Amino acid sequence: MSSNRYPVHGAGLGLRRSLMSSLADQTTHPVNFWEIAPENWIGVGGRHGKIFCELTEKFPFICHGLSLSIGGPSPLDEAFLHRLKRFLKEHQIRYYSEHLSYCSDDGHLYDLLPIPFTEEAVHYVADRIRRVQDILEQRIAMENVSYYAAPGKKMEELDFIQAVLQEADCDLLLDVNNIYVNSTNHRYDAETFLRQLPAERIRYIHVAGHYQEAEDLIVDTHGADVIDPVWQLLEKAYQYFGAIPTLLERDFNLPPLAELLGEVDIIRALQSKYSDQSNDLIQHG
Repeated sequence: MSSNRYPVHGAGLGLRRSLMSSLADQTTHPVNFWEIAPENWIGVGGRHGKIFCELTEKFPFICHGLSLSIGGPSPLDEAFLHRLKRFLKEHQIRYYSEHLSYCSDDGHLYDLLPIPFTEEAVHYVADRIRRVQDILEQRIAMENVSYYAAPGKKMEELDFIQAVLQEADCDLLLDVNNIYVNSTNHRYDAETFLRQLPAERIRYIHVAGHYQEAEDLIVDTHGADVIDPVWQLLEKAYQYFGAIPTLLERDFNLPPLAELLGEVDIIRALQSKYSDQSNDLIQHG
């Protein structure tokens, strides 16, 4: 395990346009890195495009895609991938990740739908991930996603994720909130699931809030504060894997920036408890 295993470090936050003006005027960095959806920024010009260029020159950025539809039935959008490749290079984006799901067929479905947990799907998805990595000429990470039904299931979720990562030889974006959501909705033990993920493939972590629809149903919304059990699961991840770079996701119901930074500070405080462990893992991994 080398010291440059991670594309960024510390605690990050998703960039929203409402935050941009205040950030452009800052000389100090309120977070360690920022994440964007490239689909929202490719080709953007004018005032927002100018500010975005200034920010990417100042701060480390990573991209988390929304439209790749890696498990979808339609051919990969290779024209988009070539635009993405130019965008990543132009703005010196540190890394690119996507969802282990699908979101389109003949058109966009505007939701992340579960890929059937089958061996056939493993081969199909892994082949498409390898093609994406070949076009981009870099490794990418796939995120474990939340899901509410498992149509055609012939494998366990964990086995499916492990098989895709292995066959595609790609990395993992670990979303601890999605593990918590799925463990509640599908009645499995979140810590046991977490511990069995391949540590050597994890490149960074997402943490987010959700909506409790019922006692046995959670909806992954990214529209609320992170709850204590999810913070506890994040700390477990640090115990098992070290203080991996972690990003706070908040997509709507945005509170004032100070409140978001308060949650980023929680990430940083948890990481500080396990930073020595991370260094030891790097030296002896």
